[in-house]
Order: sequence, then C-alpha cells, then structure tokens
Amino acid sequence: MPDHTQDSLPKTMNAMVTMGHGDLDQLVFHKAWPCPRPSAGEVLIKVAACGLNNTDVNTRSGWYSKAVSEATTGGAFDKVNDDDPTWGGAPITFPRIQGADVCGVIVAVGKDVDPARIGERVITDNWLRDPSDLTNKDKTGYYGSERDGGFAQYTTLPATNALAINAPHFSDAELATFSCSYSTAEGMLTRAQVTASDTVLIPGASGGVGSALVQLAKLRGATVIAMASPTKHADVAKLNPDMILDRAPASLRAALGEHKITVVADVVGGPYWPQLIDILERGGRYTCSGAIAGPMVELDLRTFYLRDLTFTGSTVIAPQVTQNLIRYIEAGQIKPVLAATYPLNELRTAQAAFIAKAHTGNIVVIP
Repeated sequence: MPDHTQDSLPKTMNAMVTMGHGDLDQLVFHKAWPCPRPSAGEVLIKVAACGLNNTDVNTRSGWYSKAVSEATTGGAFDKVNDDDPTWGGAPITFPRIQGADVCGVIVAVGKDVDPARIGERVITDNWLRDPSDLTNKDKTGYYGSERDGGFAQYTTLPATNALAINAPHFSDAELATFSCSYSTAEGMLTRAQVTASDTVLIPGASGGVGSALVQLAKLRGATVIAMASPTKHADVAKLNPDMILDRAPASLRAALGEHKITVVADVVGGPYWPQLIDILERGGRYTCSGAIAGPMVELDLRTFYLRDLTFTGSTVIAPQVTQNLIRYIEAGQIKPVLAATYPLNELRTAQAAFIAKAHTGNIVVIP
C-alpha cells in the first residue's frame, strides 16, 4: 500500500494507555487515541488479540527497580527508583501503550516495505533490535516498553518484527498466547542447551512461560517434571509432562524419587529457591527468566562451585528463537494454553486475574 493510501485509515482508535508507574489505575481506556501510521520500514497491524505477560505488569508497577525486593504483586510499590524501573534498567516515557503479544493483520505499510505484505496474518517478535547490530543486547528494546504495543485497535512496529504465520487451526486469541511466553521459554532452553538426555524441572508449570517450557522441553525429547498447585494438576497433565509435583513439597529430593535433575528452568524464585539448586546434579544447569515469588534468594556458594553448576539468565533472545516458534506452531508441534479472554476495556480486570495466578496458561484481551 503506497503511503498516500494511509489517508483512508482511521484517525483515532480505542486504546488502553499506561499513564505512569503504579497500580492498576494507571491503565486508562481512551476511545479516541491517535491511530499510528507506519514509518519507513514499518507495518501497521490491525490488532485482533493481544496477550498479557509479566513484563507488562512489572513495567507498570516498577517492580524491576532495584529499590523493590518483594514478590511480583502487580500493585504500586512504596519506593521505585526513577532511573531503573523497567526490564532494561532505564526509564521509559509515558503515556505508553503496553502489550507485546499481538496477533493481527497488516493493513498498511511504510516506505521500503513490500505492499504484498498487506493482508498477512502475523504475530510479533517482541525484541526491537538495532538493524545494524542485531546481536547487541545493549541496543535492544522491547515492544510495548520502548515503543507502543498492542493494547489498542492498531499498532505499528518494524516489518521484521511482524512474523507471518499460516496457522488456520488456531484462533487469533490462541495465537496471541505464543509470542512472549513461548519465546521466553525457548530462549531459556536454548541458553541451557537442553537435549533429550536431560531431565528438566519446571517450577510454576501452570503459568504462561511454565506451560510453554513443558511443551518445548518435551519437544526436545527431555524428561519433564512439572511443579504446580494441586488444583492445577489436571490442566498441567494435558501438556504431557513425565511427572507432576506440588509447587513446594517439604522435601523436593524425596518427592523426586529416583529422578536426577540436570536442568532447572525457573521463573518463580522466592524463598523455595535454595531447594531448587540443592537438587541439581553435578554439572547441572539453572536457567532463569523471572522471579514472580521474589527476586531476593539465598545461595550457598559451596553448592554452586562444588557441584560444577552453570547459571544462565535469559531475557533478550536471538531472532531465530521466535522464527523457530513459527515453525513449531505451523507444524502443530506446540499448542496454545488459553485460559480466558477479556475485552480491551476490561484490561484492569484481566490483569488482576493474571496477577492472582488462579488460571493455567495465558490471558488475552480482544480490542
């Protein structure tokens, strides 16, 4: 679509706008927010669905600040440093439209983007990379943080971040569950170099990332042991882990029986964390991409070095990780775990449900 045809696009749209750091009242619904236009190298997407994730909640609340030591609550914190409140340890500008997990259709393109892309159904690669330096993590931003995201009727992003997908077997809401949770999970497993010879322990297996970890570790041929609240065991069982444990057994070693854990893939952290490290076999790997139960943990360094353990943090992922997910989705090798959908104007309610963690899988809003 040539640039001049953008004149036919709507000038305003519905959008849920984050006005600053704080509680859920910082999310304000607007019925006449300016509709964006794609710049050179960008596409305009009509949003069909947008998933929720912890990054959106933690950025809004300022939980990433070093001044905060509590578990993720989704509410306002008494003290947040002005200079490090986001995932990247730097301020962002407000107002900001959050929402990183978009499924939608390209309806317009900017200069230097093939007009043939109009009409493509797409999901998002959330990492905004410097095109001249794709591997430089310091030059990488996050969609819905460093630029506006998908909690709106329309959104723009670089054309390279809009990934065409051919998956008629999944609804828009189902496809909106994949981008953040599954790319996070695949990034963790990639960092930890998980193979079929591994036994992977997954705390928080009922969450969006946790349920993705179960599926993607199984796809690699690994033995998978999932941890979740008893009320969620039936849902987790549908993902076909090899074993399901309660989320915090008094003796994790006893609960595991004969299983020997070579990898712990964790987004939970919190006070139970030392037990997760204690059960790792010699030469084992711990990979982490979250700390919803609390970021401050106690580590016995003797366990770390005497057992030759490897720790890997995982946030910014390589471009091929999300491209691999497209292949898995289209081939039907992984499936969405859609817990609920809400209309966009009820995002506060949706986030409250997301924060309560009574669900299994992902929650999605529909514009």
